[in-house]
Amino acid sequence: MLNVSIICVGKLKEKFWTDACNEYAKRLKGFCHFSIIEVDEEKLPDTPSPSQIQITLDKEGQRIISKIPKNAKVISMCIEGRQRSSEKLARELSDIALSGASSVAFIIGGSWGLSDEVKNLSDIRLSMSEMTFPHQLARVMLCEQIYRAFQINSHGKYHK
Repeated sequence: MLNVSIICVGKLKEKFWTDACNEYAKRLKGFCHFSIIEVDEEKLPDTPSPSQIQITLDKEGQRIISKIPKNAKVISMCIEGRQRSSEKLARELSDIALSGASSVAFIIGGSWGLSDEVKNLSDIRLSMSEMTFPHQLARVMLCEQIYRAFQINSHGKYHK
């Protein structure tokens, strides 16, 4: 069974986001070993300098990298990524599993994004949309899309 993790910066602050992620985690139990790994978010002043932002990205990036399972396929959520349909994401997850990989790690950065180091070690760069979403909502949306991908691959009724 494939190990799927979401490694993300920061904690969910509202109960409804946590409840939504927990619901998808429960649904995913039949398809994969699923986990959400949170790393600490750096604190920045209200108007950070470019160097403060870069230091933050580097520190958060190192925390993320330390949590990526060995030999995992890495999918980073970033603005530079390519958008995919749910069906295409499902095919990619299926291909990863069929290739013999045992782990997939989806990465969601903090409010300033991801370090270049994290992006450069990614096998896939994925963008949900050209629109901007709060990180908490992006996490829920990613959980839902992972669940949808497994439903598509198993010919479930969820995806229409």
